[in-house]
Amino acid sequence: MKLTSTILTTLLVTLLGLSYIGNAGAAEEIQSIEEATDGAQFFDGYFNFYYQPANGSILVEINEFDTEFLYANSLATGIGSNDIGLDRGQINAGRIVKFERHGNKVFLKQLNLQYRAQSDNELERLAVEEAFAESILWGFTVAAESDDRVLIDVTEFFLSDVHGIVNTLSARDQGNYSLDQSRSAIYLPRTKNFPLNSEFEAQLTFTSARGGSLVRTVTPSADAITVRLHHSFVQLPDDNYTPRIFHPQSGYWARSFEDYAAPIDEDITQRYISRHRLQKQNPNAASSAAIEPIIYYLDPGVPEPIRSALLDGARWWNGAFEAIGFENGFQVELLPADADPMDIRYNVIQWVHRSTRGWSYGASLTDPRTGEIIKGKVTLGSLRVRQDYRIAQSLIGLAMEGANESIQQLALSRIRQLAAHEVGHTLGIAHNFAASINQRASVMDYPHPLIDINDNGVLNAINAYDIGLGQWDYQVIKYGYSTYGNSNEESAGLANTLEENQDAGLLYISDADSRAPGSAHPLSHMWDNGASPTDELAHLLDVRQNAMNRFGAANLNPGQPYAELEEVLVPLYLLHRYQIEAVHKIIGGTYYDYSVYDGNPDNQSPKVVAVPAEDQWQALDALLATLEPDVLVIPQSILQMIPPKPIGYSRNRESFPLRTSLGIDYAAIAETAADHTLKGILQHERLTRISNLNGTDPSLPAIHEILDRLLERVYYTPHSRDPQSASIQRVVNHVLLYRMMSLVRNDKIDNRVKSQINYALHNLQDWLTQILLQERDSLWNANYQLALDEINNWFNRGAQASLLTAPLPMPPGAPI
Repeated sequence: MKLTSTILTTLLVTLLGLSYIGNAGAAEEIQSIEEATDGAQFFDGYFNFYYQPANGSILVEINEFDTEFLYANSLATGIGSNDIGLDRGQINAGRIVKFERHGNKVFLKQLNLQYRAQSDNELERLAVEEAFAESILWGFTVAAESDDRVLIDVTEFFLSDVHGIVNTLSARDQGNYSLDQSRSAIYLPRTKNFPLNSEFEAQLTFTSARGGSLVRTVTPSADAITVRLHHSFVQLPDDNYTPRIFHPQSGYWARSFEDYAAPIDEDITQRYISRHRLQKQNPNAASSAAIEPIIYYLDPGVPEPIRSALLDGARWWNGAFEAIGFENGFQVELLPADADPMDIRYNVIQWVHRSTRGWSYGASLTDPRTGEIIKGKVTLGSLRVRQDYRIAQSLIGLAMEGANESIQQLALSRIRQLAAHEVGHTLGIAHNFAASINQRASVMDYPHPLIDINDNGVLNAINAYDIGLGQWDYQVIKYGYSTYGNSNEESAGLANTLEENQDAGLLYISDADSRAPGSAHPLSHMWDNGASPTDELAHLLDVRQNAMNRFGAANLNPGQPYAELEEVLVPLYLLHRYQIEAVHKIIGGTYYDYSVYDGNPDNQSPKVVAVPAEDQWQALDALLATLEPDVLVIPQSILQMIPPKPIGYSRNRESFPLRTSLGIDYAAIAETAADHTLKGILQHERLTRISNLNGTDPSLPAIHEILDRLLERVYYTPHSRDPQSASIQRVVNHVLLYRMMSLVRNDKIDNRVKSQINYALHNLQDWLTQILLQERDSLWNANYQLALDEINNWFNRGAQASLLTAPLPMPPGAPI
């Protein structure tokens, strides 16, 4: 009886459970789309969607699963700090995604296009797809369903930090922020729908108990950062676009992926260039209008006369497109008042404000499959033009009649060039930092203002910046955008363009070989001029001295405090800083290019050639000249003109470094300039390269020879009788020793280099010991004793801590 009772009880519980499950299932029955969107605002377009005002949600309708589309996000509003980098208009790389349904779940999956099989064999393609991971970006629950249509609530996804704002703030040491959902919502005014793209926007607030110093300068309350994040769902382009093959001499960036279907005797890595789609209305005509011209839209928030300058500079590119047969194929207009700059359909040039000057850049939203550019996005920092004005102000002054107008024109000339440069990036074009040796052959270089001295000894800046595109720019557009009848014609045409470049002597060297402190190419630099870096350094020092001789009150605008002469002096005193970097590369430098094997086995000419020894020694002497007191000393006439900051004004990042708490610290200023020269000469990769080159060709400079010359010019040289100049000599002594000691304490540098530094220090130790027995000047005695103690501490005790104070950093230089 007890067993029967237990069975009946179990059966009853089971039936009740089944009944509950059935009722629960009935309660969770999925609504129809019509029911779920009752009272919602409907947006008809690429993805139909609804805005539900009752709870502020966005409901997206999916008509077809497993259909690929492009997803991108961008910052509609920025934080305003160049150093943080979260700027208005910043766009992330596009991702090809698709919606997948699994029961009542819908996944947004990003496809892995880095690994592919470009094959007609479906199973071959599938084998690669299944070999590498994909990424589920978000999971949704089916909210409603009608027929073949499914509704999902995407609000939580749009209110998430898909842009990586928290990580960026953390990486910049700006605090541990988190997204506050209670202070975040869909931003309806910028949420729109179009036939080929659906645009969504959200207002997000990130909170932290304590924001970093940069955040505090740009937010009303550092504990809450509110920005707007834009999301775009974009229909992928059709298949009528043909990717163009990348060539390392083409002038374009490469978009690469691994093709596992490539023949075994071919490179598995495939490389395309990025470019806009551009086709002629009449393909057989030498010149024709485009089916759809490339149109860029300028931010209407740009003030005059900057607006006109930006329009002019950006429009320079049309000449290059005209040259390859596209009539008015490239256009620039003002963005219509009712247009949204975040709308994926518009190529946009945005004028972006930050609290400090910073970089401008050209970005693109690109189809990852082919390299086709879907949206070009230029960001121009608004404070750049003010820096250009200040550079001109420091050189020219404001006293002469018409000087202010001349300075403005110089600044506007730079802005025209900047517009062309950044638009060039959004056309797919990379930097060419060797263009300056070919008579300023490209807007894709970083130009330094070209200043001449006329026969009367007056500075002339009328040709400071070039007008129009250079020869290289025309050739790059010819490679990327010329049209051909078939693939054979295309291959021949592209090869012909590259041959034309070679015949014209157009050198092309880009970022990887130009930016790093230890880079080796002697002709590829940023912010330089001329075919000879050494000659240009001498010229710039003459220009600098000319302007320094005239520097004073006339370099200020009426009403400016005299204390602000300091910030005007900075770009003048450091006028040669970039040319010094160019001359550094000659020492231990090598000539090379991006040539490829032409199939001729008899072509055995050297592809890497060391800079001749004579040129290297000339470069070293030119650099050592920048350490002379005549170059480093700031005259008393200038020092006495610059008082400490008055009330209401303060020092900033554009001011000189100092150890005196206020005013001008001429010793610290000279220290930073001397360190700039010496740090580059003694750059550890450069020294290792010098050792290697000398090992194969003893006629080239050796490390010990360079160190001997450094010590001869810095330590073993007569003392200046001028007190300030002698003080600067002692400063340079300390900087050289600091850099040498930093190398010998570095456990990562080549031991051959370290041995040479070590030997030079022993020689200096012996010299210091002897000179201290002879020197009678107490200031020089103290200088030499500190140096000797520093060396003894290392050799006798292996002291890692230096007795010498590290040189102060220079004020920010680039971008100019």
